Amino acid sequence: MDRSPLMAILAAGLALSAVATVCADPSGLAAQAKADHLLIDKSDRKLYLYREGEVLRSFDISLGLMPDGPKQREGDYRTPEGSYTLSFRNPNSDYFLSIQISYPNQNDVARARAKDVDPGGQIMIHGFPNEPRYSESRYQSWDWTDGCIAVSNSDMVDIWLMTEEETPIDIRP
Repeated sequence: MDRSPLMAILAAGLALSAVATVCADPSGLAAQAKADHLLIDKSDRKLYLYREGEVLRSFDISLGLMPDGPKQREGDYRTPEGSYTLSFRNPNSDYFLSIQISYPNQNDVARARAKDVDPGGQIMIHGFPNEPRYSESRYQSWDWTDGCIAVSNSDMVDIWLMTEEETPIDIRP
């Protein structure tokens, strides 16, 4: 049985539900639990949501296919390292929800120029592909992105609801 259409419908429904929840209750529980900082620890494969220095939640993550070291150029399959912000939210992504990270920053651009390479971009926090090629357990057990930070779809709903654009994010080795 081909589950792709069913998964796409389920993903779209969950995305709409997440967006509707935020829009319907901007001053309620979801607003009270907003993170004021995110931290990604690449070596531990964890994403942490903080509020006033306290961890609100932590999530298991998958990284780029070449997870060691900072992103140097477009197409190197590395996840960046440095300080950024959440810059754009896309409920219609090819992946289950996505939140763009403001990579490249000034340091990334300068490093790439010095090497005469394109620093790349479009680094996101996102869920699983809307049209998966592998099982959910496989996506959870290996680094598979082109340089993004991936979480389970249910974790992506929580991250979506608990963050806002311009929230600072640090990505550490």
